[in-house]
Amino acid sequence: MAKQVPSIAATQGLRKLGADISVARKRRRMTQQRLADGAGVTVPTIRRLEAGDPGMSLATLAMVLVVLGEGNRLGNLLDTSTDDIGLLIENEKLPQRIRAARRRPAQPSRTEKHDSDQRPAGDDESFGEAF
Repeated sequence: MAKQVPSIAATQGLRKLGADISVARKRRRMTQQRLADGAGVTVPTIRRLEAGDPGMSLATLAMVLVVLGEGNRLGNLLDTSTDDIGLLIENEKLPQRIRAARRRPAQPSRTEKHDSDQRPAGDDESFGEAF
């Protein structure tokens, strides 16, 4: 199976991500070897990640982020509360106006007494009432 070539935008994004990982590693005074050991990968894998190789696994990225102390970043990458495009699309689907619900004809409630439920006047004994 042929390897799919990502778009130019994806390629640029991966390169930037790799460069940012490299800077974050250096700011923490970590060698590639130390980062690789912490993430459970080899040094060549770290080099490929820092170069923006599109074949890197998401699991490798996640482990590198954890070692760099940024493990929560991956989970917040496409947080739905900050998804501006998704929110715009949803707002376009909102109705133009809201109408009141149609009222249905009133039906007698179960607590109302019907003529057939009425008891004869003065015949309280048959219903078990003492007063």
